Amino acid sequence: MWIADRWEDYTVLDCSDGEKLEKWGKYILLRPDPQVIWTTPKKHPAWNRLNGHYHRSNKGGGEWEFHDLPQQWSIQYPLPADVSSQSLTFHLKPFSFKHTGLFPEQAVNWDWFSELIAKSGREIKVLNLFAYTGGATLAAASAGAKVTHVDASKGMVTWAKENAAASGLADAPIRWIVDDCVKFAEREIRRGNHYDAIIMDPPSYGRGPKGELWKMEENIYPFIELCSQLLSSKPLFFLVNAYTTGLAPAVLTYMLSMTVEKKYGGTVMSQEIGLPVTESGLILPCGASGRWTA
Repeated sequence: MWIADRWEDYTVLDCSDGEKLEKWGKYILLRPDPQVIWTTPKKHPAWNRLNGHYHRSNKGGGEWEFHDLPQQWSIQYPLPADVSSQSLTFHLKPFSFKHTGLFPEQAVNWDWFSELIAKSGREIKVLNLFAYTGGATLAAASAGAKVTHVDASKGMVTWAKENAAASGLADAPIRWIVDDCVKFAEREIRRGNHYDAIIMDPPSYGRGPKGELWKMEENIYPFIELCSQLLSSKPLFFLVNAYTTGLAPAVLTYMLSMTVEKKYGGTVMSQEIGLPVTESGLILPCGASGRWTA
């Protein structure tokens, strides 16, 4: 398992009874987590001093309950020392379906590819698809890459720009695109554009700005196959993240092997990614990632 264990402003304090207890900066949140199927004693004192609690409804969805939580606050993530001396800054706010605007477990991937970019010794063009609020975009830009950031949500792209400005990257070479990721990739192929690295973080289910339907199990393989056509003649890496329950790391390995590795050689590795839990010392699984490197 690849573990995001370098956070200073974020911690999973404990997990029990379908929920995870987290510290985001100085604020304590309690949110549902489908992986937490165990019930253990809730001994950590933070269980009794929550700033925000997302209650899941039996009918689907849910709602937030707040206790002295600001509408927005920020945390920082220190990049590896050989990449940059600066930290990334992320604005957080509780919004739809339990989310805060950041997936902290992805930091383990930020470290991995930012070091690849920094050590490459050449200009690297990165395409970040389903790019959300820009964690991967900012990590790549901090390492010196030119980044094209694509997400179907105008609100998420605006949020990512705010994170870039807060991280001192307002003038970094980042191209911000609001578009359906599949249609954008198809147009880039027709335009003859290429990238040295591709990052994709697709949802299990979603819709594009014009109602385009995305279902992970049906669409992910043809999309990886499509995007492999966008790689340059000397690609550096290809990263696929998956949060869909039941999509094993071995499946990611197989898909990347049959598309990218088949064409370019290199190496494919896939693992679960996770976050350390303070109270138990265990690692909370948080999806899987597949990595191809030249």
